[in-house]
Amino acid sequence: MKTLDLLQLRRSSKKFGTKAPNQEQLDTIFKAALRVPDHGHLKPYQFFVIEQAQLATFEQHLNSAVIEFNLGEDGVKKAKKISSQAPMIIAVVAKITKDLPKVPAWEQMLTAGCATYAIQLAANSLGFETCWITNKWVNGSALRQALNCQEFDKIVALLMIGSPEEENEITLASQAEDISGFVHYLK
Repeated sequence: MKTLDLLQLRRSSKKFGTKAPNQEQLDTIFKAALRVPDHGHLKPYQFFVIEQAQLATFEQHLNSAVIEFNLGEDGVKKAKKISSQAPMIIAVVAKITKDLPKVPAWEQMLTAGCATYAIQLAANSLGFETCWITNKWVNGSALRQALNCQEFDKIVALLMIGSPEEENEITLASQAEDISGFVHYLK
């Protein structure tokens, strides 16, 4: 697929097959993520790969968030679904350095977000479906501890990744978005 086609037609999907990226594919994906815009060359992010064998432990961390945030029985069901939906999850943690006059915290967060999107695009280009989720899960104490989060760090994404469920092609939008109303020119 051509790069511009992917950029204009990509979309998230929660319909995953059983295959996850192998080590060579993961290396390619992470190399793409390391090339995002990064003022100060801080690389203010870390990536945590949660493979099939660790998904039960990941579910336990989500269930801890269910209790911590009083998410009830619906939260338990959602934790089960999230932890079993895709064969791999990549957590992206923004490693924020406070009090840098030239690179404020918000800019570091944007860089971590860009890295997450680069992971999605690279995975899509390799034929994998992706879906970026957050919600209260990313603030759970157990998950933050498991991902070595410090006080100012923020889990910016739980990125589900896997092969397409039924077809050999990833899910794409049928057409590019209409840009009307979004693009303006300074006068």
